[in-house]
Amino acid sequence: MNDITTREDVEYLVKEFYDRVIKDDLIGFFFTDIAKIELNHHLPKMYNFWESILLGNPVYEGQPMAKHFPINDIVAMEEKHFNRWLQVWEKTIHDNFEGENAENAITRALNIARIMHLKMTNARNH
Repeated sequence: MNDITTREDVEYLVKEFYDRVIKDDLIGFFFTDIAKIELNHHLPKMYNFWESILLGNPVYEGQPMAKHFPINDIVAMEEKHFNRWLQVWEKTIHDNFEGENAENAITRALNIARIMHLKMTNARNH
């Protein structure tokens, strides 16, 4: 298996991840029922987000944290949800890639999940 080194790799990873996560029995509903994401609109943003993080190309513009607060107001995003998101992400990576960027993608996702979980919990407690 190859490492994540190109935009095409990032797009493949993100698409595979979303194919899996929207079907997940624990968290899929966040994407399909609560956020009601339109994949044709959402995926290019996620491609840019992860390309910026993993390849260092500053192509992402936006406020990813802000997009999640309204979802959290409808249904609390709990630790179990972030853990599952991470499990699906890590499995998707390990099924398709190996190398430094692949491992970095897992580490960065873990950090993002920790920060997001903290912010979502704090938002519910205030």
